[in-house]
Parts: sequence; structure tokens; C-alpha cells
Amino acid sequence: MSQSMHELGSGAGATAAPDVVADSPLAGSPSPPVEPPATNRVLGFVARNEIAHRYAVIGVWVLMLLVYIAIEPSKMLQAATFQSIFGSQEDLVFPALAAVATFIVGEFDLSVAFIMGLCATALPVLVVLHGVNVVAACFIVVGIGIACGLVNGFFAVVVGVNGLIVTLGSGSLMLGVSLLISDSQTVSGLSVNFGKIDLYSIGGLPISFFYGIVLAAIFAYIVSFTPLGRHMTFVGASREVARLAGVRVNRIRFLSYVASGLLCSLGGILLAASLGGFDSSASSTYLLPALSAVFLGTAVIQPGRFNPIGTMVGIYFLATGIMGLELLGLGGWIEDAFYGAALVIAVSLAEVVRRRRGAS
Repeated sequence: MSQSMHELGSGAGATAAPDVVADSPLAGSPSPPVEPPATNRVLGFVARNEIAHRYAVIGVWVLMLLVYIAIEPSKMLQAATFQSIFGSQEDLVFPALAAVATFIVGEFDLSVAFIMGLCATALPVLVVLHGVNVVAACFIVVGIGIACGLVNGFFAVVVGVNGLIVTLGSGSLMLGVSLLISDSQTVSGLSVNFGKIDLYSIGGLPISFFYGIVLAAIFAYIVSFTPLGRHMTFVGASREVARLAGVRVNRIRFLSYVASGLLCSLGGILLAASLGGFDSSASSTYLLPALSAVFLGTAVIQPGRFNPIGTMVGIYFLATGIMGLELLGLGGWIEDAFYGAALVIAVSLAEVVRRRRGAS
């Protein structure tokens, strides 16, 4: 009997609820209808924000260029200035993209500049000092770069040493080997004809500029549209989840170091060809600019991710900034200062973007 009364009371309460709502002051205030135009405006605003987020660095790049033009129009608007910006960065394109190959899969390669320097040193040593045919020497140099990648991959992936420590140590070792084989001297004497593989002009720009564009485009296609690229991204996001999904994680990690060594060897060949030789002690000067461009690239195109197109934008963004400052009379110290500040800011931006992506 009491249970029936309780059920009846519950039912009465349930039916009375609408009456209470109906008598409330809010009853006469209907909810505002959702208007499609307003929704479209909101969606458009979000879309514009996303676009701005992806291309903000490009916008800053254009703005920076306009400021330089306004201050020094006679210098900045010369064809030679733009040729210098876009035609002298192949020595950064290859080590930067080599670093991206490992960073994408969650590894670290701080030896890219030193592998490139070793290869750029070995080529004139083989050709000029030992009389090796230049074509055969190029193949030997490519083998050297791949061997360096194999060594890094073995210790980082097979042995399990932290990649940051491995490549920092191997980079110092490679610098020492470069100094050894060159006797700490600048080895030069490569032929002018051989230099054309880097300096041959197309539309006022050296052919090496187009090498970099093609390489970045191919790399971007692999990362975005192939199973290998998706696996690389997957491994970089979470090794354990990728392993459980059947991805051969260690193989991809290992091959990323090999690919990095290969790209560095190609960059070393072009670098030696453009200079006619190489000073092995200059190897370390390429590391900071390359890393700055790589991290700056994580704020472009694919925010929060290492990507080759963003890295290319980062390279020429930094080149533009330095060129403009030098034309304004800030020489010598400004390059190191600019690259150092850019690296700190780029890493900070990457961290902010990473947190934003995690929060969303």
C-alpha cells in the first residue's frame, strides 16, 4: 500500500514539473532561434582563425619584407637581394630536411651539420688530394653519409641510447674525423664544371634552389599521402600505440636516421661543389640555423608538427630577416643573435601549439 502511494506520489511529481516550469518567469521567454546566418558567421570566424593560425608566420614574413622595403627601398628592391635570399640557402635546406626526417618519428638528430660537413670535406680530399674520379668520389661520399646514419640508428634504436646523446656525441666525432682527414686545412680545387651541379643558373637562381623545392615537395607528399608517411607520423605521436597497431616502429626509427645521413651527404656534395672545397671547421655553423628553421616550421602549414614545407618557409623567413638587418648596417654579430633568438621563439611557439592541440 505504501509502495503504491509512493509510486503515485512520484508520478504526481513527474506530472507537476511542467506546471512549475510553465508558471516560472522564464516560461514566457522562448529560447532565441538559431539563425543560419549567425552560425555561418561563427564558422567563418573559426575558419579564418585556423587559416591565420596556419599562415601567421607567412604573414609576418611578408610584413617584415615590407618594412625593410619601406626603410631601404633602393637596396631591398634589387634583384640581387632576392637572389641572395633564395639562392644561397641550399647549405641549410638539406640538413634541415634531414633533421625533419628524424624529428617526425620522435627521434633527435643533432649531427646533421657535422655529417654534411664530413661529406663536404671528404669530397675534395678524395678528388684533389687522392686523385679519385669525381663521380666515384660522390658515390663514396653518399656511402659515408649513409654509414653515419647507420651508426646513429644502431646506437639510438638497437642499443637504446637516447638519440640526443648519440647524435651529439657522433657529431663531435664526425667533426674530429673531418679535421683529421683535411689536416685542419681548407681543401679546395674542385673543378668549375663540377660546380655547375650547384651553381648553374635558372631564372637568376642557382639550380640548387630547385633541388630543395623538389626535395621538400617529394618529402611532403610522402609524409601526407603515403602509408609510410602516415606510419612515420603515427610513430612520432605514440610509439606504443603504433606498435600495438602493427607498425614496425623500430624499423621506421632506424631508417629515419639512414635517410637523414643520405640527405646530409647530398647536401655536403652540393656545398663542396658550390665552394670548390670546404673548411671542415665551419661544420658547426650550420647546425643552429637548420634547427631554427625546423622548429619555426612547426608553426606553419601543419601547426604543432614537423613538416618539410614549413621548414622551407622557416629557412627563407630567417634568410630574409638576416638579409634585411645586414642591409640596415647590422653586420657580424646579428646572424648568430638572430638565429639564436629565432630558435628560442620557434621552440616556444611549438610548445604553445602543442598544448593548444592537446587541449582541443
